[in-house]
Amino acid sequence: MHALPMQKAALLCRNEGKRRMNREYKVGVVSLGCSKNTVDTENMLGYFVSQGFEITSRAEEADVLVVNTCGFIDSAKSESIETVLEMAEYKKQGKCSILAVTGCLPQRYMQELKAEMPEVDIFWGVKKYDEFTDAVIAKLNESAPFTDCNVPRVLTTPFYSAYLRISDGCSNRCTYCAIPLIRGDMCSVPMEKLLQEAERLAKAGVTELNVIAQDTSAYGKDLYDALKLPELLNKLTEIEGIHWVRLLYTYPDTVTDELIETIEKNPKIVNYMDLPIQHVNDELLLRMNRRGQKKDIIRIFDRLRKSESKFIIRTSIIVGFPGETEDSFRELLDFVSDYGIDRLGAFTYSCEEGTEAAGFDEQIDEEVKERRLHELMMLQANVSSKLNAKRVGTECELLVEEIEDGYITGRTYAEAPDVDGQVTVPLRGRYDIDVGDYIKIKITGADEYDLEGEII
Repeated sequence: MHALPMQKAALLCRNEGKRRMNREYKVGVVSLGCSKNTVDTENMLGYFVSQGFEITSRAEEADVLVVNTCGFIDSAKSESIETVLEMAEYKKQGKCSILAVTGCLPQRYMQELKAEMPEVDIFWGVKKYDEFTDAVIAKLNESAPFTDCNVPRVLTTPFYSAYLRISDGCSNRCTYCAIPLIRGDMCSVPMEKLLQEAERLAKAGVTELNVIAQDTSAYGKDLYDALKLPELLNKLTEIEGIHWVRLLYTYPDTVTDELIETIEKNPKIVNYMDLPIQHVNDELLLRMNRRGQKKDIIRIFDRLRKSESKFIIRTSIIVGFPGETEDSFRELLDFVSDYGIDRLGAFTYSCEEGTEAAGFDEQIDEEVKERRLHELMMLQANVSSKLNAKRVGTECELLVEEIEDGYITGRTYAEAPDVDGQVTVPLRGRYDIDVGDYIKIKITGADEYDLEGEII
């Protein structure tokens, strides 16, 4: 059961809605999958709190249990189903009277889940969480209409850090990806609404904004017929209290010189570029329906590496896509070795029903996929170790995330939350330092993924 701190509810959602229940019910939510799902969960919790629910992290105490699922690849589906079955046990042994399943899995497989999982009371997709709260209350024999459509989120992240989702859905139609089948085409959030949300977060104590979407760098293309991310980033940094803005999930063909220059010139936007490339072989990129070619990826990487801003580059790669030969895989390994990617997430290709690639010939054996994944990650461990070693002796800011047993752990601009390593610093002497502070450190040691430092 994921812990959902009650102090966040007090900070971000001040029970603006009217209580509509005869007694206070407790709701527990398990949030699975990516950071976009996390934002959905936080919005959902905001609606619950606004209607008088109490949030609990103890499943056995919950009157209502919600599993917000991921259905992106087979392993995520399996985890979601296992978690639902685990939570269903609390209908037998705990207080739970309503079990709800939301998110990507029911969005895609609603009828199949209803037929196979009778223990679930409510299935819900990926949108209209105000109406979902209505459905839960109706199950609790409360049927008053819900009217508040601007309820603040309840953060499940640490108080100093939050995700800002600037669009939902994706219009790219990569042949391996089920996201458009689940969430539809890209739909950008109007800029004024994003700025209002960011201001609320900042007033609640958030100092790090992690800007996310399925295709972040395409923000505004559908709404304004222009790429508006640089403008949005600059306006976010003008909000009082925001110290770091981090950009995640960009797409090669919309990472423009203007965007890179915006990051370089604005000290509050961290020099961290998350650019999932998936592969570098031109034939495979074409089969994946990825816009652009290897030369376009190289152009961006060269631009970032030549920058005086010392960009950290993160990417993700798929191995074992249909038609990937040993030669094209070696081409990928050479690229990773030559370009020294700081952060790399790699996955074996998952054949998702309903996607175009599921019907491709030249599917790769699972054993071959796993061998290639292992070989790639062994190479990356060596690359990461060398790049981290180059940071030894440099000075930077550290966001303090934990203080325990005489040590501080935290992240610098080079580490995104949840996916990257951490920095450990001994707390020698007397310092007035709290979690959420930004302190100056010097990097003194490094291994493959984590670093050590000392307070300056």
